[in-house]
Amino acid sequence: MLFLRSLVFNIAFYVNLAVLLVLGLPTMFFGRLSIIRLAHYWGWSSLWLMEMICGTKVEFRGKENLLREGCIIAAKHQSAWETFALCTQLRDFTYILKRELTWLPLFGQYLVRADQIAIDRKSRSAALKQLVADARVALAEGRAIFIFPEGTRRPAGAPPHYKAGVAHLYGAEDAPCVPVALNSGLFWPRRKFMRYPGTIVIEFLPAIPPGLPIQEFLPRLQQAIEEASDRLIAEALAENPGLAVNLAPREAAPNVA
Repeated sequence: MLFLRSLVFNIAFYVNLAVLLVLGLPTMFFGRLSIIRLAHYWGWSSLWLMEMICGTKVEFRGKENLLREGCIIAAKHQSAWETFALCTQLRDFTYILKRELTWLPLFGQYLVRADQIAIDRKSRSAALKQLVADARVALAEGRAIFIFPEGTRRPAGAPPHYKAGVAHLYGAEDAPCVPVALNSGLFWPRRKFMRYPGTIVIEFLPAIPPGLPIQEFLPRLQQAIEEASDRLIAEALAENPGLAVNLAPREAAPNVA
């Protein structure tokens, strides 16, 4: 049954995306906010499909910590799930993403027209300069800047591997940073076909105020995200120990005091 539900959901998910990409083409002529609204619909419809087909619900905690002015939102990245789930919670946003995504047929054009920040990761110094310049414009317009501090998806329970990009962005801009913890990798595991029932939790943590030294900011960010994510993973495993199959290899379930 788990395999069948996963199969039906994966088909429905990509069919839904393909239909929206085609039907949403007029939004490209009405400005970036029209595309943002389409992204909101994609996110909510995908969450609905996952709940109806797979029995996978979502709980958003700490929404009172979300800021209305321009800010940095630094999120744990365990699966593709949070890329569409997170955007449902912000009126306007910009993702920092790898440039290769803009090369995808049609989908990439939406990213470009929506003014998302595409980074060439092969050119580190140029990428950091571009990141700061583009983010400054977005923050001035009151957008939320989504960044995944580890730069790529990491399995649930994997040791953290934070990169300098988020610290460079924070140090260059006078903007608060909202850490985000989650446990999505247990339910939508990276590079796997199966989708597991239960409740995925995204938790928005208290914002880190602007102006901290970078050497103080990055450890504080990592500690906040990792401790909260470990707690959310432990909660999910307590309800369904079978989800441990999706923990990183050779990684035991996190301990929670």
